[in-house]
Amino acid sequence: MCDTLCVLGDRGTLFAKNSDRPLNEAQLVEVHDRRPAGGLLRTQYLELPDTGAAATMLSRPAWLWGAEHGINEHGVAIGNEMVNTIDDAALAPPALLGMDLVRLGLERAHTAADALDVMTGLLERYGQGGVGDAVNAVAYWSSFLIADRTSAWVLETSGRAWAARPVEQGDAISNRLTLRRDWTRASPGVAPGTDLDSWRDPTTSTGFADGRLAASRAFVQRAVDTLVDGSRSEAARAVVAHLRDHGTGPWGTPGSSGPVVPAPTSVDADGTGVTVCMHIHDFEATTSSIVAELALDAVDGVPRRAWIALGNPCASVFVPVLAPSPSTPRGSVPDALAGELWARRFAALSRAAEVDLASLESVRGVLSAVEAELWDEADALESLDDGPVRWQLFASAAERRIEGALDTLVGAGIGVRA
Repeated sequence: MCDTLCVLGDRGTLFAKNSDRPLNEAQLVEVHDRRPAGGLLRTQYLELPDTGAAATMLSRPAWLWGAEHGINEHGVAIGNEMVNTIDDAALAPPALLGMDLVRLGLERAHTAADALDVMTGLLERYGQGGVGDAVNAVAYWSSFLIADRTSAWVLETSGRAWAARPVEQGDAISNRLTLRRDWTRASPGVAPGTDLDSWRDPTTSTGFADGRLAASRAFVQRAVDTLVDGSRSEAARAVVAHLRDHGTGPWGTPGSSGPVVPAPTSVDADGTGVTVCMHIHDFEATTSSIVAELALDAVDGVPRRAWIALGNPCASVFVPVLAPSPSTPRGSVPDALAGELWARRFAALSRAAEVDLASLESVRGVLSAVEAELWDEADALESLDDGPVRWQLFASAAERRIEGALDTLVGAGIGVRA
């Protein structure tokens, strides 16, 4: 389960996602270089002709080839969601996973519209199928939010069938179909005027997604009205606070102090207790998050910024990173984000934060100070002509300081050692 949103404004697009996965599944944040065309490309279950790849920054479950979300050097960002439909995904033969389509869209597209064409073309040709959750042996279809600096698309699928519509000012998706008759493009066989709610599986409740979707759409509306055209990091800070929502609204903005909101302790049959910052005890939690700035002036070699967190957002640090761009295809990302150790350490903090409010207050007391410093220092790098060079030093220093904060918490009896 996941939550993805975007906000389009005069200065560009903000994109964000919480990726919710099985508790003990590590996610890795990796930067992949450009790749020339030629030969075959192995996805999770298929081999495809390799048409080459743009430089990408991806967050992927360690056992999967595909990605939960990411951003490429051209400023395209994509995230996916699990959806249930009247077509049984368990009956489909292994083919492309939704995560494969995220990665292939990022590797092959220059714009959001390009990515939509790439992903739907592959879907129609190769199909969709296979287990995407190895812990629970679950196969599922996906919906997607695809964004670039000036535009975005919502894409929803069921097997090889798909429909899509453009985003106007902003939107959010969660673990349910959201399109009705408002789609503008669709696969062959989808009749004009089809209400996509007819694809929804009537035996599967959408309660576990409805509350999160409503919260994200309310946040997007507020952001459209008040935030996206403010200072560079102001809107991103607000998005982080939303990704930490435990059911009472945004909290925990980087750089500000305020009350710590406890994680929900139980989930009711109607979905109450399943929040944007997800804590479903002994089953699933948020394991990786991104906020990405797709700025209009981040073209012609100007670097792009993103903020990455592992584990639950409430018990983590959103680390400022330099995303891939034409001039800096490798970006600048702390090496530890690509290893399973940080994923395990932040997951341990997430589990501790679920136990009682005191643990969460201790975690935030240590991590908030580091996060605030890193955000302010990253903001200062933007005005420097040699910023991309200094980002490399910043990434190394950020890694050391976060390691120090994690060790401090271990000394206080919270978390696990390196």
